[in-house]
Amino acid sequence: MLKKTAAALALGFSLAAALSSTALAEGTVKIGLIMPYSGPFADAGAQMQAGIDLYVKEHGDEVAGKKIVLIKKDTGGPNPDVAKRLAQELVVRDHVDVLAGFALTPEALGAAPVATEAKKLMVDMNAATSIITEKSPYIVRTSVTIPQINYAFGKWAADQGIKHAYTLVADYGPGHDAESSFAKGFKEKGGEIVGADHSPVANPDFSAYVQRIKDAKPEAVYIFIPGGSQPAAIGKALADKGLTPPNTKLLGQGELTMPDAMESLGKNADGIITAFHYTLERKDPLNQKFVAGYKNLTKGREPDLFSIGGYDGMHLIYAALKKTKGDASGDALIKVAKGMSWESPRGPITIDPETRDIVQNVYIRKVEKVDGKLQNVIIDTIKDVKDPLHGAK
Repeated sequence: MLKKTAAALALGFSLAAALSSTALAEGTVKIGLIMPYSGPFADAGAQMQAGIDLYVKEHGDEVAGKKIVLIKKDTGGPNPDVAKRLAQELVVRDHVDVLAGFALTPEALGAAPVATEAKKLMVDMNAATSIITEKSPYIVRTSVTIPQINYAFGKWAADQGIKHAYTLVADYGPGHDAESSFAKGFKEKGGEIVGADHSPVANPDFSAYVQRIKDAKPEAVYIFIPGGSQPAAIGKALADKGLTPPNTKLLGQGELTMPDAMESLGKNADGIITAFHYTLERKDPLNQKFVAGYKNLTKGREPDLFSIGGYDGMHLIYAALKKTKGDASGDALIKVAKGMSWESPRGPITIDPETRDIVQNVYIRKVEKVDGKLQNVIIDTIKDVKDPLHGAK
């Protein structure tokens, strides 16, 4: 107990010293990026970093007379203890002004108490669990929450006249969040969930699940599964049982028909309806410029949810520094971040002044053939959506 108390006091003294350190150089603003640059989620880190780099490339590395310095720290995966240690190092040793990144929820939850004690702005560029913004008064989210998308999607589905749906989600936290929020919105609008299943996160055999779905005879199936090989596997299993659009509506969160997943699904992608906060096919000049710039930077790779979260996270930091005239203290930055609005490649964004969570559009997309090629086509837009934990109705 004494050792824990001593360690806590030592951390407190270290953070306090960091706050008053002259190493907070007047000519720079240091941003500490905490992300999985290696390990099983390294691709997410790479996509987010590319979004960050694109923003800096387009807008320069100086803001309000201060030079922007990025310091990268690798968590290697969803480890809150590692994220907390790295956040402490960034504050105490590297004297960063801002903590940012956080591809994964455990990273954000690990760093949150450090942001609070050190009074540092913390920008959540992807981690999608609703409670994150509640863990520190210095956290702002520029990404999305899983319930934000799926609660709105569930209501939309019922509004289209769908009365009976079956949910099949991967058996882990994000899957459970997606399932419960979709079901909540769907049932609030009069829909009925006629069956629910949880598939293993790794290497599932979908045949038994699909047979139960067929036996339940739902009008629609809601799916939330990881990427990789699973979209193709579930698509084939459903098609083998005749559960395909238009006879059975297939619904899912946007990852289900991202470019790589759609390629693996092949013809089985046709007619799938998904909901997402960002779609690269959105025909808007700002988005088209973003997609072109991103592909040029990454030698042809297309942006995704991680990319846009990183890009908009940097926009928030730059815009906040402009408003504070270069004052990078956490209190100054969080004050101006609250209520901030801007036009993103994904559409209009607002940071809720009360919750510091993001308010944004949710796009309903349907896979259709365009010029002989299957792609996501926006068929509806749900505007100004809040996270259901933070004020959605």
